[in-house]
Amino acid sequence: MDIDPENLVAVLQRIHDQARLDNLRITQHAHQEMVAEDITLDQVKEALGASELLENYPQHQRGACCLLAGRTSDGRPLHVVCTTAQPALIVITVYEPKLPKWITPRQRRAR
Repeated sequence: MDIDPENLVAVLQRIHDQARLDNLRITQHAHQEMVAEDITLDQVKEALGASELLENYPQHQRGACCLLAGRTSDGRPLHVVCTTAQPALIVITVYEPKLPKWITPRQRRAR
């Protein structure tokens, strides 16, 4: 399946806009991860606002979503998995990418 790069740009712009306008919801799972990793809602918004799209899942069984990489204002890297086709941005999970799963915030460890 070919991925239209212009569509990905539009998806990312929509996510940035939704985060900027506070048009988002946090799932219970995302909230639990935020508490466990000491991540604030403001940090999630900061990371979303300047994020880049790492992986897009337009055909996911539970609905279109994507994996974003961003940084907080103090440089903390965060990954956010969120919806891409809902009226409000739904944050599914959020975490700090680190070993053993992630070598860098943009590079997964080989399986």
